[in-house]
Amino acid sequence: MNTQLLQQASVLDIDEQIELVEAIWDGIVSRGAAPALTEAQATELDCRLADYLANPNDVISWDEVKAAAVAKIRQ
Repeated sequence: MNTQLLQQASVLDIDEQIELVEAIWDGIVSRGAAPALTEAQATELDCRLADYLANPNDVISWDEVKAAAVAKIRQ
């Protein structure tokens, strides 16, 4: 790891650090790269898919999830 870059990033304020991380992640994704799932993550996804397939009407829309998250943050 480039410790000089890490030191430069560490003096940024939190919002700038988050923007930097998002920009780095977007660059990784745009190249089609992503870390492999861990065994635990793959197992969890399999469980969630099985639950959805067994109960396809038991879902919450993204808009509802987002609204609830934003409301919780603003409390």
